[in-house]
Amino acid sequence: MPARLLPVRLEETPQPSFVRQLDTLHALAGDGVDWLDPVHIRDAAGVACDAVVVPDMTGTAYRSLAAFQAIEVPILIVTSEFGTVSMWDWEIRDFLRRRGVATVAPTSLEEFTDLCRALDVKQRLRSSVMLAYQDELGAGKQPDIFKRFFWWEDECVDVLREQLGVRVERRSYKALWARALALPESRVLEELASVERTVPIASDVARRSRMDALRLKLALADELDETSGVIAAGINCLNESGTSTTTPCLAWSLLFEERGLIWGCEADLTSMITKFLTWESLRTPVMMTNLYPFLMGDAALKHERIPYFPVVEDPQNHILAAHCGYFGIVPQSWSTSWAIRPRVLEIVDENAHALDARFPEGDLTVVKIDSTATELTVTPAVLTNYEQYEHSDCLNGAVLRVEDGYRYVEALPSHHAVLAVGDVTRRLQLVGDVLGLRVARI
Repeated sequence: MPARLLPVRLEETPQPSFVRQLDTLHALAGDGVDWLDPVHIRDAAGVACDAVVVPDMTGTAYRSLAAFQAIEVPILIVTSEFGTVSMWDWEIRDFLRRRGVATVAPTSLEEFTDLCRALDVKQRLRSSVMLAYQDELGAGKQPDIFKRFFWWEDECVDVLREQLGVRVERRSYKALWARALALPESRVLEELASVERTVPIASDVARRSRMDALRLKLALADELDETSGVIAAGINCLNESGTSTTTPCLAWSLLFEERGLIWGCEADLTSMITKFLTWESLRTPVMMTNLYPFLMGDAALKHERIPYFPVVEDPQNHILAAHCGYFGIVPQSWSTSWAIRPRVLEIVDENAHALDARFPEGDLTVVKIDSTATELTVTPAVLTNYEQYEHSDCLNGAVLRVEDGYRYVEALPSHHAVLAVGDVTRRLQLVGDVLGLRVARI
């Protein structure tokens, strides 16, 4: 069901300006909102809804403070015909804010649309599931690294459920791969013929590699068909890479294009939920990758097997972004260039593959939810260029520039980060208000 919005009026009887603006909001919101019958503000606190909307403000607001204070859901002030707050209402907002009443006020139609989508997201999360395919919970080929990550902990699962309502279901990667191997050859061949017509696959990606990649994709699709409410899925593909002869990179790209499924490399739950919240609220492309701040020096260079960072001005404010040999998994429709290539990392099977894709250069935003699932950390950045290092684990990585690299390294919540196209820090701040998330800008 879409988000339920409750229009409230301040006057005893609906004024023409109230009726006119409410009709406008109905048209602007479209089918993404379930509008409840309007009520007087004194009756709003008792109505089950996802947010209250004030279409028309008057000076009565100053004398309705107690009624505003009784409302426990977000209060949206959308009082202009353009889907924004009216400038004449800034004094009322300030009056309410200084007396403990927070309101949310879009400054563009885009922001009003973001708010409607975010409210829908908040409602959807209550009946949503994220799938995590893993068998060893951090153990495996690199336990010294992987056992440090919060997303393996039961506390992470509990926090996501308690704070956001989303349920995590852990499933066996071994069982998933067994299901993939049991698929009829004819079905895999049919899928291969379809994919090869539209998907760029490098000529040195062997036929067996292509077949195994699609076996995994089809097995995942079957499980999605059998499970309702799945918004994201991830596989512990690196640390448990001995389970399968393939990697899920192509599967994740195809399943997003076909179903809108959000993916999680290494079954990272916090990256999965961050991508879901950002994409579904803002509809701007998102992906996850590893961050290697230039400040980290040899510790980062050794891990990526590269001899040096690119020469740039202010290197302390630059970050190399790379994952599994390239930039990271980006769906084909979001990419400026895109291809399936042979594996790069030695940790995975020699038959595995990787995705070589790029986001557009320019503004982007680094975003990640924190370990309490109550705060989004956001950082405006610029993707300046891509760098290639032969015979390394970074054949095509992105160079990011941030405002203050020292502050960023001190405050970042994880080596895994989500990159969103464009500077969307303001938009994230706004939707955070209705999602119940604080937004901390680094």
